Amino acid sequence: MDINVAQLFQTINLNVIMPEVILSVLGMALLLVNVFVPSKSKGYLAWLSLIGIAGAGFVAVTGWGTTVSSFNDSVVQDNFAIFFKMIFLLAAGLAVLISDQYMSREDCNHGELYPIILFTTVGMMLMAAATDLMTIFLGLELMSISLYVLAGFNRDSIKSNEAGLKYFLLGAFSTGFLLYGMALIYGVTGTTRIAKIASLVVQVGGAGNTMLLIGMFLMLTGFLFKIAAAPFHMWTPDVYEGAPTPMTAFMSAGPKAAGFATMLRLLLVVFPAMKAEWSDLLWILAVLTMTVGNFTALRQDNIKRMLAYSSIAHAGYCLVGFASGTATGTSGILFYMLSYTFMNIGAFAVIVLIGKKGEPNGTVMDYAGLGHKRPLLALAMTVFMFSLAGMPPTAGFIGKFYLFSGAVEAGYLWLAIIGVLNSAASVYYYLRVIVFMYFKPGEEEFDWFNISAPVALALVVSAAGSLIPGVIPSFLLQFAQQAVKLI
Repeated sequence: MDINVAQLFQTINLNVIMPEVILSVLGMALLLVNVFVPSKSKGYLAWLSLIGIAGAGFVAVTGWGTTVSSFNDSVVQDNFAIFFKMIFLLAAGLAVLISDQYMSREDCNHGELYPIILFTTVGMMLMAAATDLMTIFLGLELMSISLYVLAGFNRDSIKSNEAGLKYFLLGAFSTGFLLYGMALIYGVTGTTRIAKIASLVVQVGGAGNTMLLIGMFLMLTGFLFKIAAAPFHMWTPDVYEGAPTPMTAFMSAGPKAAGFATMLRLLLVVFPAMKAEWSDLLWILAVLTMTVGNFTALRQDNIKRMLAYSSIAHAGYCLVGFASGTATGTSGILFYMLSYTFMNIGAFAVIVLIGKKGEPNGTVMDYAGLGHKRPLLALAMTVFMFSLAGMPPTAGFIGKFYLFSGAVEAGYLWLAIIGVLNSAASVYYYLRVIVFMYFKPGEEEFDWFNISAPVALALVVSAAGSLIPGVIPSFLLQFAQQAVKLI
């Protein structure tokens, strides 16, 4: 027994999960500090969170170029995990920046908010680094439970309470599919280690093994819910509309990237022998997701619901790259998720500023005249809308170019054509916001408008992240390509 324990401790290398350790310790410390900080001083917790996020990001980046596993090969530090960790930390940092002003306005600036954001980020980081099914599940549950709380964080809002409850009920239901799929795969292979499962899949017959095939599809169902792919998207518009706007921004970017990170590692490492089965399914789901998301968004007047259906469509674009299975398509997913984090959270930052207490200014029509009365803010929103629509020279255009190029390389020409047509259809509802800002007279004077330094910083970072990769894409693409080489 002592030998086994000694051998177990020899496999532990805390450097592999040091970013997660930093955020976890900081989150627990902030919970204690919150008890002694006056309610008017909760902003200090936000700045402490940002310092911790920056520290975790620095530690994560120092591991670039190395591959180290720990905890008996249940987690790994590699370029793939580090790339996605930076996306999660970026999403968390931007969410913290836009949270303080909004939460203070809505009288729900409770100190527990920032530790929960940190714990959510830890769960996402574990998902990206996991090389064991149980580690994936633990990371997923830590992320999901924290997100349920964030969605219903505004306890005085009926819509927020409804969002948290809906997300919890449907999320728990989807987790059941995921866990049952894991159980079936364990039953076939006798292990939860991804590397061992990959070597055993061919031996047990791959797609010819019915239990293994069902297990893979059940796991896939759980992750498709997390990325809001059709037909598992029904929760998205209600949750996005009801949740506090900064939390909507956070959950629209980080958890979606975490779902894609885990799907990529599982399908490309564990089930490459069954690619014929899952690529055909993802082909169909990509078309369905893009079409449902875009054509439903066309009919939305509420801007948060419009961006909710938009996020469904963007999941469909990433599924195009996924279905191709090529290096261009998979690296395009990484590039696109990073770009999407900038442009989507930036758009929600503008929504935070335009809204009043209780968020009465929630429709597209409420943005009429913004271009004349708040030109800089309207310009930022224009950049985000152009990038989401995939207009050059933005990061969104380059991301879609590589996703669709991957599909063409793999022989999915019609899938790429459908993707381009869907992207063209989305231009209407993005440009509609711009038309109202610049070409429609507005009654509002936006006299309540007050932009704090953190929100201004978030807008500048988001706008730069939406433009620079579109003009100079090679830098980020190089890192994305290096990350996917390992898998």
